[in-house]
Amino acid sequence: MNIDFREIATATMILFAVIDIIGSIPIIIDLKKKAGKIQSEKASIVAGILMIVFLFLGKQILNLIGIDVNSFAVAGSLILFFLALEMILGITLYKDDAPETAAVVPLAFPLIAGAGTMTSILSLRAEYETINIIIAIIVNIIFVYLVLKSSGKIEHFLGKQGINVIRKIFGVILLAIAVKLFAANIQNLFM
Repeated sequence: MNIDFREIATATMILFAVIDIIGSIPIIIDLKKKAGKIQSEKASIVAGILMIVFLFLGKQILNLIGIDVNSFAVAGSLILFFLALEMILGITLYKDDAPETAAVVPLAFPLIAGAGTMTSILSLRAEYETINIIIAIIVNIIFVYLVLKSSGKIEHFLGKQGINVIRKIFGVILLAIAVKLFAANIQNLFM
Protein backbone atom coordinates (compact mmCIF):
# COMPACT_ATOMS: atom_id res chain seq x y z
CA MET A 1 0.00 0.00 0.00
CA ASN A 2 1.37 3.35 -1.07
CA ILE A 3 -0.70 6.03 0.66
CA ASP A 4 0.03 9.42 -0.88
CA PHE A 5 -1.79 12.41 0.60
CA ARG A 6 -1.30 14.45 -2.58
CA GLU A 7 -3.00 11.73 -4.63
CA ILE A 8 -5.78 11.45 -2.04
CA ALA A 9 -6.32 15.22 -2.08
CA THR A 10 -6.36 15.39 -5.89
CA ALA A 11 -8.67 12.38 -6.28
CA THR A 12 -10.96 13.77 -3.57
CA MET A 13 -11.19 17.13 -5.35
CA ILE A 14 -11.85 15.48 -8.72
CA LEU A 15 -14.64 13.31 -7.31
CA PHE A 16 -16.03 16.23 -5.33
CA ALA A 17 -16.22 18.33 -8.49
CA VAL A 18 -17.76 15.53 -10.58
CA ILE A 19 -20.28 14.40 -7.96
CA ASP A 20 -21.15 18.09 -7.50
CA ILE A 21 -23.26 17.46 -4.42
CA ILE A 22 -23.30 21.19 -3.60
CA GLY A 23 -24.61 21.96 -7.08
CA SER A 24 -27.22 19.24 -6.59
CA ILE A 25 -28.68 20.88 -3.48
CA PRO A 26 -31.59 22.40 -5.45
CA ILE A 27 -32.48 18.91 -6.78
CA ILE A 28 -32.13 17.40 -3.29
CA ILE A 29 -34.37 20.07 -1.78
CA ASP A 30 -36.93 19.51 -4.52
CA LEU A 31 -36.84 15.76 -3.82
CA LYS A 32 -37.32 16.43 -0.13
CA LYS A 33 -40.39 18.56 -0.85
CA LYS A 34 -41.91 15.92 -3.15
CA ALA A 35 -41.18 12.83 -1.07
CA GLY A 36 -41.08 14.30 2.42
CA LYS A 37 -37.88 12.49 3.42
CA ILE A 38 -34.48 11.69 1.94
CA GLN A 39 -32.82 8.38 2.78
CA SER A 40 -29.36 9.90 3.37
CA GLU A 41 -27.73 6.84 4.93
CA LYS A 42 -28.91 4.35 2.31
CA ALA A 43 -28.16 6.64 -0.61
CA SER A 44 -24.63 7.33 0.66
CA ILE A 45 -23.83 3.67 1.37
CA VAL A 46 -25.19 2.42 -1.97
CA ALA A 47 -23.32 5.15 -3.89
CA GLY A 48 -20.08 4.30 -2.06
CA ILE A 49 -20.46 0.59 -2.77
CA LEU A 50 -21.21 1.29 -6.46
CA MET A 51 -18.09 3.44 -6.79
CA ILE A 52 -15.76 0.97 -5.05
CA VAL A 53 -17.14 -2.00 -7.01
CA PHE A 54 -16.67 -0.08 -10.26
CA LEU A 55 -13.13 0.82 -9.21
CA PHE A 56 -12.26 -2.89 -9.01
CA LEU A 57 -14.47 -4.39 -11.74
CA GLY A 58 -14.55 -1.52 -14.22
CA LYS A 59 -11.17 -2.44 -15.72
CA GLN A 60 -12.23 -6.09 -16.18
CA ILE A 61 -15.42 -4.97 -17.87
CA LEU A 62 -13.37 -2.80 -20.23
CA ASN A 63 -10.97 -5.68 -20.96
CA LEU A 64 -13.93 -7.91 -21.69
CA ILE A 65 -15.06 -5.54 -24.44
CA GLY A 66 -11.50 -4.79 -25.63
CA ILE A 67 -10.87 -1.26 -24.35
CA ASP A 68 -7.66 -0.34 -22.51
CA VAL A 69 -7.57 1.95 -19.48
CA ASN A 70 -5.74 4.73 -21.36
CA SER A 71 -8.46 4.90 -24.01
CA PHE A 72 -11.09 5.02 -21.28
CA ALA A 73 -9.09 7.72 -19.45
CA VAL A 74 -9.00 9.86 -22.62
CA ALA A 75 -12.74 9.36 -23.07
CA GLY A 76 -13.20 10.16 -19.37
CA SER A 77 -11.18 13.34 -19.73
CA LEU A 78 -13.54 14.47 -22.48
CA ILE A 79 -16.57 13.77 -20.27
CA LEU A 80 -14.92 15.70 -17.44
CA PHE A 81 -14.24 18.52 -19.89
CA PHE A 82 -17.91 18.77 -20.83
CA LEU A 83 -19.04 18.46 -17.19
CA ALA A 84 -16.69 21.33 -16.36
CA LEU A 85 -18.18 23.41 -19.18
CA GLU A 86 -21.65 22.75 -17.76
CA MET A 87 -20.53 23.92 -14.34
CA ILE A 88 -18.69 27.02 -15.59
CA LEU A 89 -21.17 28.18 -18.21
CA GLY A 90 -24.33 27.17 -16.37
CA ILE A 91 -25.60 25.13 -19.31
CA THR A 92 -26.98 21.61 -19.45
CA LEU A 93 -25.43 19.36 -22.06
CA TYR A 94 -26.54 16.02 -20.67
CA LYS A 95 -28.24 15.51 -17.35
CA ASP A 96 -31.23 13.46 -16.40
CA ASP A 97 -34.36 15.20 -15.22
CA ALA A 98 -34.84 15.43 -11.48
CA PRO A 99 -35.93 12.09 -10.04
CA GLU A 100 -39.53 11.86 -8.87
CA THR A 101 -38.91 10.25 -5.49
CA ALA A 102 -36.22 10.45 -2.83
CA ALA A 103 -35.50 6.72 -2.80
CA VAL A 104 -32.02 5.21 -2.93
CA VAL A 105 -31.95 4.64 -6.70
CA PRO A 106 -32.41 8.24 -7.87
CA LEU A 107 -30.04 9.59 -5.22
CA ALA A 108 -27.30 6.95 -5.26
CA PHE A 109 -27.50 6.52 -9.03
CA PRO A 110 -27.46 8.68 -11.11
CA LEU A 111 -27.27 11.76 -8.85
CA ILE A 112 -24.26 10.76 -6.71
CA ALA A 113 -22.63 7.85 -8.56
CA GLY A 114 -23.52 8.75 -12.12
CA ALA A 115 -21.75 8.21 -15.41
CA GLY A 116 -19.34 11.09 -14.83
CA THR A 117 -18.34 9.69 -11.44
CA MET A 118 -17.78 6.19 -12.81
CA THR A 119 -15.73 7.51 -15.71
CA SER A 120 -13.67 9.62 -13.31
CA ILE A 121 -12.99 6.63 -11.07
CA LEU A 122 -11.58 4.59 -13.94
CA SER A 123 -9.66 7.59 -15.25
CA LEU A 124 -8.14 8.09 -11.80
CA ARG A 125 -7.20 4.42 -11.69
CA ALA A 126 -5.00 4.99 -14.75
CA GLU A 127 -2.88 7.45 -12.75
CA TYR A 128 -3.28 6.87 -9.00
CA GLU A 129 -2.87 4.07 -6.47
CA THR A 130 -6.10 2.17 -5.72
CA ILE A 131 -5.88 2.75 -1.95
CA ASN A 132 -5.72 6.51 -2.48
CA ILE A 133 -8.82 6.42 -4.70
CA ILE A 134 -10.71 4.34 -2.12
CA ILE A 135 -9.87 6.88 0.59
CA ALA A 136 -11.01 9.70 -1.74
CA ILE A 137 -14.29 7.85 -2.38
CA ILE A 138 -14.87 7.39 1.36
CA VAL A 139 -14.12 11.06 2.07
CA ASN A 140 -16.59 12.09 -0.64
CA ILE A 141 -19.29 9.71 0.58
CA ILE A 142 -18.96 11.12 4.11
CA PHE A 143 -19.28 14.63 2.67
CA VAL A 144 -22.26 13.57 0.53
CA TYR A 145 -23.96 12.12 3.59
CA LEU A 146 -23.40 15.33 5.57
CA VAL A 147 -24.76 17.43 2.71
CA LEU A 148 -27.82 15.20 2.31
CA LYS A 149 -28.50 15.40 6.04
CA SER A 150 -28.18 19.18 6.18
CA SER A 151 -29.24 20.27 2.67
CA GLY A 152 -31.83 22.75 3.94
CA LYS A 153 -29.36 24.49 6.25
CA ILE A 154 -26.70 24.64 3.50
CA GLU A 155 -29.11 26.16 1.01
CA HIS A 156 -30.19 28.78 3.53
CA PHE A 157 -26.57 29.58 4.47
CA LEU A 158 -25.07 29.78 0.96
CA GLY A 159 -28.04 31.09 -0.96
CA LYS A 160 -28.41 30.62 -4.70
CA GLN A 161 -25.48 32.90 -5.51
CA GLY A 162 -23.14 31.08 -3.12
CA ILE A 163 -24.00 27.71 -4.63
CA ASN A 164 -23.41 29.11 -8.15
CA VAL A 165 -20.00 30.54 -7.18
CA ILE A 166 -18.85 27.23 -5.65
CA ARG A 167 -20.07 25.35 -8.69
CA LYS A 168 -18.12 27.63 -11.07
CA ILE A 169 -14.91 27.39 -9.00
CA PHE A 170 -15.04 23.61 -9.06
CA GLY A 171 -15.85 23.73 -12.76
CA VAL A 172 -12.58 25.54 -13.48
CA ILE A 173 -10.65 23.05 -11.31
CA LEU A 174 -12.34 20.15 -13.10
CA LEU A 175 -11.51 21.68 -16.50
CA ALA A 176 -7.82 21.89 -15.60
CA ILE A 177 -7.86 18.29 -14.35
CA ALA A 178 -9.55 17.13 -17.58
CA VAL A 179 -6.82 18.76 -19.68
CA LYS A 180 -4.09 17.16 -17.53
CA LEU A 181 -5.74 13.73 -17.71
CA PHE A 182 -6.11 14.02 -21.49
CA ALA A 183 -2.47 15.06 -21.97
CA ALA A 184 -1.16 12.28 -19.72
CA ASN A 185 -3.07 9.48 -21.45
CA ILE A 186 -3.23 10.53 -25.11
CA GLN A 187 0.50 9.83 -25.52
CA ASN A 188 0.05 6.19 -24.49
CA LEU A 189 -2.52 5.60 -27.24
CA PHE A 190 0.07 6.23 -29.95
CA MET A 191 2.90 4.13 -28.52
